[in-house]
Amino acid sequence: MTLLRCKNLGMRFGGLQAVSDFNLDLEQGELVGIIGPNGAGKTTVFNLLTGVYVPTSGTIELLDNDRQVVLNGKKPYHITQLGVARTFQNIRLFNELSVLDNVRIAYHFNVKYNLPSAILRLPSFHKEEKEVLEKAIRFLEIFGLEHRRHEMAKNLPYGEQRRLEIARALAAQPKLLLLDEPAAGMNPNETQQLMELIRWIRREFDLTILLIEHHMEVVMGVCDWIVVLDYGVTIAKGTATEIRNNPKVIEAYLGEEAVV
Repeated sequence: MTLLRCKNLGMRFGGLQAVSDFNLDLEQGELVGIIGPNGAGKTTVFNLLTGVYVPTSGTIELLDNDRQVVLNGKKPYHITQLGVARTFQNIRLFNELSVLDNVRIAYHFNVKYNLPSAILRLPSFHKEEKEVLEKAIRFLEIFGLEHRRHEMAKNLPYGEQRRLEIARALAAQPKLLLLDEPAAGMNPNETQQLMELIRWIRREFDLTILLIEHHMEVVMGVCDWIVVLDYGVTIAKGTATEIRNNPKVIEAYLGEEAVV
């Protein structure tokens, strides 16, 4: 079953066509990678999918339970409520908040108490806040961060900050998780741990995952299939083996002489 569909998606910034005629049918449960050289339009695609940018052409549709929702023009928080969560190439945590509070914040998309209940500290408020706290602690345990729960997020080592950002995204209870260069800045050991984490997340949470990554070991090792962008244009789609041997992909990454 198709979960996300992009049809002829385009994004123009003045005279620059950052993304052109991007098409993607993402099936439920798939793990798909988007790769390409710097400036290829990868993060622009993520920004379109999450409401940071409004497409200048084409449509984005989220399909779930026989419901079809067009995401064009919706605010990022609304898209998150619909079931799309993301991480960022440059880690974006609430640095001055604790590790625990970074995860608790994500759960508040789904609380049912209203503002008067929160102000007056009614029983409904205390009940749900207790549940949120328990769920947040459980997430920190899953990601090996429970012992850091009272530390400020900015004080975590880099690899743990990455794990915290993924944990926070998952706490929003998404159907689709977008990971923007999660292996950036990681050493080989951390990269291997990340690959295992991505596989485990997909299996444990029954998630559909769309991944941007420059680290080819990660992309080739975890993705079902891969989309390749170059200057905003899709130049190839296929399995890891097909992409690895595609002359257009080799040329985009290594230069024209690589395919002579």
